[in-house]
Amino acid sequence: MKDLISIADLSSKDIQGLIESAVELKGKRIGTQLKGKTLAMIFEKPSLRTRVSFDVGMYELGGHSIYLSPAEIGLGKREPVEDVAEVLSRYVDGIMARTFAHDSIVQLAKHATVPVINGLSDEEHPCQILADLQTIYEKKGTLKGINVAYIGDANNVANSLLLACSIMGMEFWIACPAGYSPSDAILVKARGNKGQVMITDDPKIAVQDADVIYTDVWTSMGQEDESAKRRKDFAGYQVNSKLISAAKKDVIFMHPLPAHYGEEVAAGMLRKPQSVVFDQAENRLHMQKAILVKLMR
Repeated sequence: MKDLISIADLSSKDIQGLIESAVELKGKRIGTQLKGKTLAMIFEKPSLRTRVSFDVGMYELGGHSIYLSPAEIGLGKREPVEDVAEVLSRYVDGIMARTFAHDSIVQLAKHATVPVINGLSDEEHPCQILADLQTIYEKKGTLKGINVAYIGDANNVANSLLLACSIMGMEFWIACPAGYSPSDAILVKARGNKGQVMITDDPKIAVQDADVIYTDVWTSMGQEDESAKRRKDFAGYQVNSKLISAAKKDVIFMHPLPAHYGEEVAAGMLRKPQSVVFDQAENRLHMQKAILVKLMR
């Protein structure tokens, strides 16, 4: 395991190991595992959780991070991706990149001689989903037999969640309008694993046996010109108290943030008893640290 590019690159043993490591690191925040190590952080998209969790994570592990803004890098525009990868490999011990094009992450990993971590791309968000699985594990005590219902657009978060659930043998339902379902490529990868994947256009069907209800924004970064159409297409796909009541009594509610209140989630839902959204956000730090130790130690 040199890099973390896609959830599909991981085995169930890899994922369970990262969860156990994250739980252990959560209990002991300050360490020296990455003393003297440096992480380069490339950002094409803005971020709160990804930037802060990796930055603080490197500090708490005894290392150092460097933030590289879009203007400083111009990945693939100001300078070819392969050149950036080779130069940074001479300076740092690892690269985390948050990009628009998934291929930029792939090319960074191909040409870098140090570990590359996908901090988000248009296809996947593996770091988010690993932290989410940690959260489910902490709240439910297991991942075995857990039923996850995702309501909304089959975006990068949904892709990684679907793949992760399939690898871990979990049941995954996605409720979305026609035209917004997962790609055939993602479904082929997922259906080769142990878990079950079901698609419906009815949120109530998706959540009826759910242990976890998960949603994300209807309009991702880079899709702003589609906002009006997406709000119309996703009418009826909001997670609210009524939908939550159709699931199991002990269901938990998850959202990767930021939330668009009044769209994919009703106002006030993040602070309902079923919400574990802020625990989920905290676990980004602990899982990021587990990933960093696994790849850079």
